[in-house]
Amino acid sequence: HVFPGNRTPNLALINLCWLCLIICGQRCKHVFLWFVEQEKDPGFWKEWAQRTLKNALTLQDLNKNVAKNIILFLGDGMGVPTVTAARILKGQLNGQNGEETQLEMDKFPYVALSKTYNTNAQVPDSAGTATAYLCGVKANEGTVGVSAAAVKSQCNTTRGNEVTSILKWAKDAGKSVGIVTTTRVNHATPSAAYAHCVDRDWYSDGEMPDEALQNGCKDIARQLFENIPDIDVIMGGGRRSMYPRNTPDVEYPGEKKHNGTRKDGRNLVGEWTDRMKDKRGYYVWNKKDLFSLNPNNVDYLLGLFEPADLPYELERNKETDPSLTEMVDVAIKILQKNERGFYLLVEGGRIDHGHHDGKAKQALHEAVEMDRAITRAGLLTSIYDTLTVVTADHSHVFSFGGYTHRGNSIFGLAPIISDIDQKPFTSILYGNGPGFKLVNGARENVSTVDFKQNNYQAQAAVPLSMETHGGEDVAIFSKGPMAHLLHGVQEQHYIPHVMAYAACIGQNKDHCRTNSGSPFLSHISPTLALLLSVKWLLC
Repeated sequence: HVFPGNRTPNLALINLCWLCLIICGQRCKHVFLWFVEQEKDPGFWKEWAQRTLKNALTLQDLNKNVAKNIILFLGDGMGVPTVTAARILKGQLNGQNGEETQLEMDKFPYVALSKTYNTNAQVPDSAGTATAYLCGVKANEGTVGVSAAAVKSQCNTTRGNEVTSILKWAKDAGKSVGIVTTTRVNHATPSAAYAHCVDRDWYSDGEMPDEALQNGCKDIARQLFENIPDIDVIMGGGRRSMYPRNTPDVEYPGEKKHNGTRKDGRNLVGEWTDRMKDKRGYYVWNKKDLFSLNPNNVDYLLGLFEPADLPYELERNKETDPSLTEMVDVAIKILQKNERGFYLLVEGGRIDHGHHDGKAKQALHEAVEMDRAITRAGLLTSIYDTLTVVTADHSHVFSFGGYTHRGNSIFGLAPIISDIDQKPFTSILYGNGPGFKLVNGARENVSTVDFKQNNYQAQAAVPLSMETHGGEDVAIFSKGPMAHLLHGVQEQHYIPHVMAYAACIGQNKDHCRTNSGSPFLSHISPTLALLLSVKWLLC
């Protein structure tokens, strides 16, 4: 028996079994039989629960430190069903059944729910929600960095309704700040950190109406470099918004769709490079150049790796494009040199795009990659002085069900057929989207297609060219100083207020005290901090 006597796991034997599985693949599936046998024993579940209880009891000693560093991981469109499905996928990629797996975010001690509605929308968009969790105020859909008094696409409602973000609060407090995303850097989520714009689609002046330009409104790419001109780290896509119209792209010079889009003739990348050349600032557009840099010798970094959004993780060229994890690694190593700490916004932005396309496999692999980035950030920081929050802006009409058996491929078929049309169906389905398909007037028989391929569009109940967001609450996972303040069911705009409170920045500073010029709160002991850090590494 693997668990003799008191049923304490033999870790050496477990590791040996995992090695066997890795080497032998399918031939070693029998090593899981002892897992099945253990689960038949009530003691297995009781002991597991008791271990969890003991861990929970340690949370009675609250971490009330000042958060030197604050990190927000935003999974765009990462609703609770997506989190659960990504957990199963992560486990299955590692040869497990999947359901019992833990995502890195699952290990965070505090979980809350976020109410995602916009001021004018029951089911929100990514712009109004970004304004909420970055600027601390709810806003109208389609607008970024402005209050609900601003009207979408009406330039003349911008002035006087601007709201600032936690990234600016952190910068004003002397912290280093960074933005890392798998979308373009002027997309909805990152733009709310620095821009004030009544239309999220005004990526460059080439996408703006003449009236808005004449009334003095600025495109989002321009605002990235002008509103907060000294953002320390910027990484993602979006090159074409930075260059004059018809300027060939450096990576795809023969493809006109990737050419520059600016009408004002400005080269924003060139302007940034000129401004930062004597400040240890570097511009890179590929993975090789990124990895050639020594973070210790870099104070400012602009990395634009694609003309628009970065490719899906499953389609990423691993030689030319960095992963989200790799970008996060470099960003933290640059930002953490600041003795006053840093604020970092990380977006797994293409989770959302996968769902909109009805491509669940793309979406879930994006979520798993973001979880890898969360793991990496945890290894580079400490829960003693770093508040890390993981959440989503909204959900999607994505679901999985059908009474699937334990260990069923998350992309597989349900074990039953429809009792209406007598056809099989995949566990994953969408409420609406491009996956709606009729063959000879009836639902397509999924057994006739390759439903496990990367770009398979899962069946949808209602035909739409693009699947929609979902309106249910999303999860907030948190760890580190003051993480316990993220609890219960909260309005989405509450999130940055907690993060600012923990870091003693922004408007909430009354609880802070100065001791030799440094913020001070009731500190947990260094010994407890060490034990907590070891616990996080082992769990």
